[in-house]
Amino acid sequence: MYRLNDEQNALIDRVTKVADAVIGPNAAAVDREGTFPRAGIDALAADGLLGLTVPAEYGGLGQGMRTAVAALDVVGQRCASTGMVTLMHLCGVACYAAAAGSSPDADDALRAVAAGRHLSTLAWSEKGSRSHFWAPVSQAAQEGDRVTLTALKSWVTSAGQADGYVVSTRAPGGAAPTDSTLYLVVREDAGFEVAGPWDSLGMRGNASAPMNLKECEIGAGRALSEPGQGFPRMMEILPCFALGNAAISVGIAEAAVQSTTKHLTGQGFEHLGGSALAELPNLRARLAQMRIETDKARAHLGAILDAVEAGDPAAQLLVLEAKPAASDAAMRVTDLAMQACGGAAFSRHLSVERNFRDARAASVMAPTSDVLHDFIGKALCGMPLF
Repeated sequence: MYRLNDEQNALIDRVTKVADAVIGPNAAAVDREGTFPRAGIDALAADGLLGLTVPAEYGGLGQGMRTAVAALDVVGQRCASTGMVTLMHLCGVACYAAAAGSSPDADDALRAVAAGRHLSTLAWSEKGSRSHFWAPVSQAAQEGDRVTLTALKSWVTSAGQADGYVVSTRAPGGAAPTDSTLYLVVREDAGFEVAGPWDSLGMRGNASAPMNLKECEIGAGRALSEPGQGFPRMMEILPCFALGNAAISVGIAEAAVQSTTKHLTGQGFEHLGGSALAELPNLRARLAQMRIETDKARAHLGAILDAVEAGDPAAQLLVLEAKPAASDAAMRVTDLAMQACGGAAFSRHLSVERNFRDARAASVMAPTSDVLHDFIGKALCGMPLF
């Protein structure tokens, strides 16, 4: 449904091979043990796929959101944790690319990503402003060409695992929360630490932990936006996050459909002569509902990609719809899967139970479904979003 060209399809074939060989086989252990999916990320890096959206002039594959969405769908089907780590990396890369040419540090980071040596992520949400990720309460201090960052960041995906962190903070002298600047903080910088473990209901391997910056001093050249222009840059990156997040939700739904289909057609009633579970019409009906919901969600995502690429005036509204629409679909599909598979799902014999838990994550991930529903309502009523 993503209508990829031959080059894009070839790249998705590469992603699929890595996903089938490494990401999928490790997914259950990543979930069970709550461990970071390092093997899968390293495999993507080794094949140059972490550089999927890095511009070709920096050594990357030069792809846009359509290919990225298809790749995240594929990865999300195998392991939602790996999908989320990859998505946040692509969002970080988008920040580097937006600053390319004006920031030597961003240029160097792009080259390192293309070479498979750099994993990125975002550090935007803060404890003080919670799911309002666009409104940091921290404020940078600057003296000469040195900037000092002090902030309590919450839910930083790949915390302690990523090599580069795109950190938001109110600009020196900024008054409003949206008077922010984005900076690149690297793992070797002194003054930041992971503030706690990640032990979650779903997406248990994405290491989304709090991160504290305590007088983290960096060069002013690490800025990834103009001073005080972090908010507009965040809005530029929002489509990447929203569409990518939706793709992972669609992938989770697809995984539940495939697992349920395999269960219903592969298990039966011995006392009834071996008739398959699929012979029960109520179970077939649930599977049909799952297929329809998943196809609708993927088609909706494809239509949003079309609108974004065409510069459609409705694209902004559609981008706001992407994440809650796909998240709601994934929750409905996985709920049906739990009912269709019964005890086999509850006892964790299938991926369905993991899919069920993973599907719940997107709705509470900033911007939450509640926040996005409010934004959509405001847009429809002609009201300002912020």
